[in-house]
Amino acid sequence: MKTIAIIGAGNMGGAIARGLSQGSIFSAKNIIVSDISEVNLQAIKTFNSEIQTTKENKDAVKNADIILFAVKPWLVEPIVADIKNVLNYDKQIIVSIAAGVSFEQLNLFLKKENSKPTLFRIIPNIAIDVLQSVSTIVSCNANKEQENFIISVFNELGKAFFVASESQLNAFMALSSCGIAYAFRYIRAAVEGGVEMGIYPNVAKEVVMQTLRGAIDLLEKNESHPEIEIDKVTTPGGITIKGLNEMEANGFSNAVIKGLKASLIK
Repeated sequence: MKTIAIIGAGNMGGAIARGLSQGSIFSAKNIIVSDISEVNLQAIKTFNSEIQTTKENKDAVKNADIILFAVKPWLVEPIVADIKNVLNYDKQIIVSIAAGVSFEQLNLFLKKENSKPTLFRIIPNIAIDVLQSVSTIVSCNANKEQENFIISVFNELGKAFFVASESQLNAFMALSSCGIAYAFRYIRAAVEGGVEMGIYPNVAKEVVMQTLRGAIDLLEKNESHPEIEIDKVTTPGGITIKGLNEMEANGFSNAVIKGLKASLIK
């Protein structure tokens, strides 16, 4: 069974470690997490005592098959400088979830004579904490077997989407990583509308969440376009079409599209 080293035990790194320890690809004892924070490491141990922890990045990575950087973007370069001499590019795969750190930068940081690292950049979202992440994956210097393996790893944490070009990552990040915040904002607005109509906030939230679950299940079951499902509940002269038209008159669809495009890193 393969071993994975996760550098960084914050929100994302910790969620990845916890999620993978519940999956079938890595056993907990084959997951090692490094972090400078004793609090973060203790939280990992509390979740599953078999996960290995250390404060030494070199100890974490030296025997790992997969090395995953789950740190702030500005920490990647100094961490690589510290561990590069113990890395074996012929045997190890390097994964970065540090947004904005490009393959060009990673290859520069990791540069060694006559050896190129196998690299993956991955953009997950915060739903990784409940194993429902959208994780967008792109590779550099990887073969098909390695790509399929990394896809299978992140499918254990939600749903993985492989893209052919690094240039596509930012659009997926806007749609999923930023997009989950926009989904929360819709939920908040709908709850507030429910309260204004006389429904208690906690009940309104449950109703909105269940409504969204139902909408998602219908789209998946029927493999349909959202507009087809909308047509099923918009009878001529009915209250649903009146509500939709009022939302559109106030810029609903346009606001969503503009918000997504504003989130797109140029």
